[in-house]
Amino acid sequence: MAKYKVTPKSGSSVKLQQYDPGFHADVDEASADAEVAKLKNKIEKLQERLYAEGKQSLLIVFQAMDTGGKDGVIRSVFSGVNPLGVQVTSFKAPTAEELAHDFLWRVHKHTPAKGYIGVFNRSHYEDVLVVRVNNLVPKAVWKERYDHINNFEANLAASGTRILKFYLHISKKEQKKRLLARLADPKKHWKFSTGDLPVREQWDAYMEAYEAALERCNISIAPWHIVPSNHKWYRDLVVAKAIVAELEDMNPQYPPPEAGLESIVVPD
Repeated sequence: MAKYKVTPKSGSSVKLQQYDPGFHADVDEASADAEVAKLKNKIEKLQERLYAEGKQSLLIVFQAMDTGGKDGVIRSVFSGVNPLGVQVTSFKAPTAEELAHDFLWRVHKHTPAKGYIGVFNRSHYEDVLVVRVNNLVPKAVWKERYDHINNFEANLAASGTRILKFYLHISKKEQKKRLLARLADPKKHWKFSTGDLPVREQWDAYMEAYEAALERCNISIAPWHIVPSNHKWYRDLVVAKAIVAELEDMNPQYPPPEAGLESIVVPD
């Protein structure tokens, strides 16, 4: 959806305070759910064509603050697709082996092969977000990573991979509501981490880091979408619409059949 796409402009600034995380246009939950169901059916059919064609790939990146809805939107939007053609990768804190390589090493090997949709739950952007906020490397190091990321994504695009990037935008108030809901429900305790609380205290620093990433890594072949995500149902609608639009633009086609199939007789 074009209205949520950050327009790539050299030197342009992004201020997240100017984006309403509670926005939901004139849509209500019931109509959004009905439309998402139709969009999921389209995604399923387009993904089958993409897999059969085997010439293009799609990388979808989700970034958000804790409780922002990365797991939820992936579970919702991709519930009907063939798992053979979709690979979801969740990036946690890097291992010792990963730290011994350049920061993109662990990411590159999970990018989608031709015919596949790759979904990143967190991504290479952690290296200009959590790394920046917590001073895990010198400023001179993480500042160079914006250009490295742009070059990395440009290389993927040149190799036939389309890239969709979503920042799921929630308010600090909504995050507190969701954290409290996890504490109140024993079935959701497994999703609660005390490590989320210090991160919440760094909210303003993370907003600055996200704004920098949205500004510096917003090239035309890999633009960001800032998705209002206080309402989960509207978040799902925006993401599903964007994915369908991208796949339709890619227009994957079934490969031509083998010659002579009309004369084939299957033996008893």
